[in-house]
Amino acid sequence: MSASTHPPVTTVRPSTPAGSPPQKKKHTGWVWLLVALAIGGLAYYMHVSAPAPTASTGKKGGKKGGGGDVPVSVAKARRGSVPIYLDGLGTVSAYYTVLVRSRVDGQLMSVPVNEGDMVKEGQVIAEIDPRPYQVMLEQAEGNMARDEALLANAKVDLERYTTLLSTDSIPKQQLDTQKALVAQYEGNIKTDQAAVDNAKLQLVYAHITAPITGRIGLRLVDPGNIVHAADTTGLLLITQLQPIAVLFTIPEDSLPQVLQKLRAGASLQVDAYNRDKTEKLGTGKLSTVDNTIDPTTGTSKLKAIFENANNALFPNQFVNIRLLVDTLSNQVVVPEAAVQQGSNGPFVYTVGEDAKVKVQPVQPGVTENNFTQILSGVTDSDAVVTDGVDKLQNGSRVRIREIGAASKGAPGKRGKKGGAPPNAAPTEAPTGQAPANGNAEHKGFKGKKKQ
Repeated sequence: MSASTHPPVTTVRPSTPAGSPPQKKKHTGWVWLLVALAIGGLAYYMHVSAPAPTASTGKKGGKKGGGGDVPVSVAKARRGSVPIYLDGLGTVSAYYTVLVRSRVDGQLMSVPVNEGDMVKEGQVIAEIDPRPYQVMLEQAEGNMARDEALLANAKVDLERYTTLLSTDSIPKQQLDTQKALVAQYEGNIKTDQAAVDNAKLQLVYAHITAPITGRIGLRLVDPGNIVHAADTTGLLLITQLQPIAVLFTIPEDSLPQVLQKLRAGASLQVDAYNRDKTEKLGTGKLSTVDNTIDPTTGTSKLKAIFENANNALFPNQFVNIRLLVDTLSNQVVVPEAAVQQGSNGPFVYTVGEDAKVKVQPVQPGVTENNFTQILSGVTDSDAVVTDGVDKLQNGSRVRIREIGAASKGAPGKRGKKGGAPPNAAPTEAPTGQAPANGNAEHKGFKGKKKQ
């Protein structure tokens, strides 16, 4: 069988006019031209819109760049006295409270004092109708006069019987009977005298006087009412305000420290502040400690006495108490704003003679009156940064500005490492200004020169 043969396949292509370029290369030149123009325009736009290079846009954020020295405020660490306080909540209590009651029965005639008046001890504050007791006095005096006359007559008879007995004119029994009669009348005289004194005392009780010096409260009984000695409501309430007492509590763990001071004979100062700790109401002395600890709260109750010369303390008033239990002397202190918190713990920025700062770890102690005690890490000759710390890092150059000058470009907020706002603390420890936690004025650190 012979192999079959196929006729050759002929491909028909469209005819192209002579002298024309191929169809594939028709738009290639225009494409490249547009691409070149786009690249040139993009380069020009990036050139004119790019910001000028500054020190703060460098690879390391510009903190070491050529942006200039960082303006800061500094203060020198120094030595001073550090007060140790115990805080507690207290309630003002009257030093003495007296509910005035009537000691006799009768009609309340008048109350010669007004509600809220300050009265002195012995001042008349109420009057009961005295007429019944005046009548009782006159009756007792009449009985006494009668018995005195009988006694006088009995004594005359006794003398007569004594003379007759000497002449044996009367029996001795008659003389003895007369002696007994004289003694009986003398006893009646003593009873009459007691009745007179009792009537006079009732007259005194009819004029009610203030038993203490203090403030009169609201009147409990109006004039015209009949009052009795057995009434429990009373007439007036008097509270003594000068001096005045404050009862407050402290944690039981702090009690041994207080008791140790009291046993040593120390007089502990107590300061009273208002509810929000913005105003100091008075200064007093610790009086005593209660003999038990409250097991439900784990606190111990203490009592302090205040002179209250300005009457700023009032009974049942709520106060915040600060008990000064100790004072540490010759301690290194820095402004509170200088102490920062970092990932490795608290630290301060110290300024060297080359105007460069150094991160110095510290161990802070007690913070009081915007100053912090430094237990280790800083000496009293070191200068620490108090303002502008949000722009610092170890080795930054600084420029010390005037106290109170505004921080150039400072945002006024704490930095990531706990920087303080501008002018957070002065270079010297103030005396008697409000502490950082809102407490009102009290004695701050007392600076000393280094010995």
